[in-house]
Amino acid sequence: MTPPASNRVTLRFLAAPTDVGHSGSVDAGTVLEWVDKAAYAAAVGWSKTYAVTAYVGNIHFADPVNVGDMVEVTATIVYTGRTSMHISTVVSSGDPRGGTPTMRSQCLVIFVAVGTDGKPVEVPRFVPSTDAEREAEAHAIARIEVRDEIVQSMGRQVYTDEGTAERVVLRFLAAPTDVNWGGKVHGGTVMKWIDEAAYVCSARYSGQDTVAVFSGGVRFYRPLLIGDVVEVEARLVYTGNKGMHIAVHVRSGSPKGGELHLTTYCLTVMVARDENGTARSVKPWEPVSDEDRRLWAHARELLEIRGRAPGNRLPNHLLEASS
Repeated sequence: MTPPASNRVTLRFLAAPTDVGHSGSVDAGTVLEWVDKAAYAAAVGWSKTYAVTAYVGNIHFADPVNVGDMVEVTATIVYTGRTSMHISTVVSSGDPRGGTPTMRSQCLVIFVAVGTDGKPVEVPRFVPSTDAEREAEAHAIARIEVRDEIVQSMGRQVYTDEGTAERVVLRFLAAPTDVNWGGKVHGGTVMKWIDEAAYVCSARYSGQDTVAVFSGGVRFYRPLLIGDVVEVEARLVYTGNKGMHIAVHVRSGSPKGGELHLTTYCLTVMVARDENGTARSVKPWEPVSDEDRRLWAHARELLEIRGRAPGNRLPNHLLEASS
């Protein structure tokens, strides 16, 4: 008799010197790669088939992971739909010589199980058996409506050259080293590209080194193939007192020509920190064109939608406009 699948996977490893980023600690993009790998392992272990990243919910980066830390990434399936698996992930790190690891970030990741033909397949139902599991399932279900609102709000937006805000575009080829177990580009690799583009955009605007404190609404529309030409566009859409809100679009397609298709879209909040790690105030960005004003309002709408999510408390410096 086949034993029941476990709903939890924990990865443990040391943060290596090669993981250090521009901030001097491990960048958010690398943490997101770890999250994606742990969630993938949990999804495949549960479904017994290949799975793809469909959505990454609100992820707050509390404190940095430092080189040499012992890192734990725990991915726990908390709810299943017909073909989807909702996975709660927690990243902790600490001194490898002992002590209690400190929680660095957490978020909800959704994977969809797919068959050999690339189409979604049904997954075994997860049935919670403890009060903690039932609470986690209820939390995941309660976020579905909020997530749908976020996706709809993002889908209504149009980005053109009428925008006047800081904007950067990175272009490159998806390399063989980016491949995942299904022959596509890792979802975590795409999120690392998003973090890099958001960093360049926010650093250019502020004139300072910046780090991500939040990423949300990361929706994967279609797979990205090895050898594709990749375009990552990052644009400032809103400034809080300290946070710079950066909308990032990832597009991909054949290098031989033709249209680039939207692969992934999200909104990332970046801050500049002083030598003590405290977020600095940033110069206010004033919308100029109609498109600027529309996207500014869109960023505010997303903040308000997320503020209604169960257990979600957004810091004032993210909510309040610069003055």
